[in-house]
Amino acid sequence: MSLSEFSFVVYEAIIYIALAFIFFLIGKFVYQLIHNTINVKEELVKKDNLAFSLSHVGYFVGLLIAIGSAIVGPSQGLWNDVIVISIYGALAIVLLNVSIIITDRVLLSRFSVRKEIIEDQNEGTGIVEGAVSIASGLIIFGAVTGESSSISAGIISALAFWFLGQLALLLTGWVYNLITPYDIHEHIEKDNVAVGIGFAGALVAMGNLIKFGLMGEFESWGATLSEAGLEVVVGLILLPVMRYITDKILLPGENLTDEIINQEKPNIGAAIVEAFAYIGGSVLITWCL
Repeated sequence: MSLSEFSFVVYEAIIYIALAFIFFLIGKFVYQLIHNTINVKEELVKKDNLAFSLSHVGYFVGLLIAIGSAIVGPSQGLWNDVIVISIYGALAIVLLNVSIIITDRVLLSRFSVRKEIIEDQNEGTGIVEGAVSIASGLIIFGAVTGESSSISAGIISALAFWFLGQLALLLTGWVYNLITPYDIHEHIEKDNVAVGIGFAGALVAMGNLIKFGLMGEFESWGATLSEAGLEVVVGLILLPVMRYITDKILLPGENLTDEIINQEKPNIGAAIVEAFAYIGGSVLITWCL
């Protein structure tokens, strides 16, 4: 590579980084606009609200992943790239914030998420909402990077795959609650951080699998839906399998349920092991498929 070619590559990289930073700031502004009753500075600095911090940082991680979906991939020329990044970056911000609203209204509908995080400083709820942002960011990454040849068709496919990904996350929540011998919503509302951590791991694991199924050049609706559907099925099977492995192998001689809910102080360490089992299992599957 000649010096002039290297200089142009650096020049492009600076522009891409600047664009990513701009959209990151836009995403931060959009979050504050939607949650205009929450004083972010007060919650983070004055109240030392760890629950809000977990939720907020999860949003930033999801936002970073979602914006990255508009940047990665082969270049189509600098200014074409700028247009594509701007369009898909804006779309990613909108979809991520809608994902949070869906979480509050559907996935955790049995209690007020805002009350639990802001008023009660419920760290378990904060972890789950942060995990949904990360999982949604992963889904958006897969949906956008698998874009079609034209921008309009790419937006349609990204919206469709994001929507189906959200349904898969809701299904994951239902299945996870089904395989646990306790009501996760009840215990999360009771400030059981350990339950929130385990649930968060399941959501991120599913988001990672859906991302893997959606990535790649869009060929046809049938092919992409089949691939993503297979990953969802694998993920749902993964949940009880990895919970069993956690119980019998990663925590030998101990009962995972007892550690998480049947003792005076829930074992957060055991819940972290459970969350790792889900996420680690999803990563291993994507390596092998």
